[in-house]
Amino acid sequence: MKVYIEDFRFSCIIGILDFERVMPQDVIVNLELEYEFQTEFINYADIAEIIKSSMQEKRFELIEDALGYLFSLLKEKYTNTSSLFIKITKPSILQDCRVSVSDYKTYL
Repeated sequence: MKVYIEDFRFSCIIGILDFERVMPQDVIVNLELEYEFQTEFINYADIAEIIKSSMQEKRFELIEDALGYLFSLLKEKYTNTSSLFIKITKPSILQDCRVSVSDYKTYL
């Protein structure tokens, strides 16, 4: 079974530049979580809330740090996860493009 969260947009403090540390900016998160479904399902609304609240509370400097934190947190909460893909995009940081960082992990 897979849970998809696509184009989840919210604002948070993220970045290393001076203005990024004081002014929230939009981020877009895409996630694909695969798990072994037996009797318990994984609620996508809970995952979205975990992502948003974590990123808003932690105020990460690097997208890479946010990714690492989310991977650890989601795997800890959803132990039956077999693979996880997360992509974080900053759509407005550069004038002519959107920038993203992503990672994919499998858990055996």
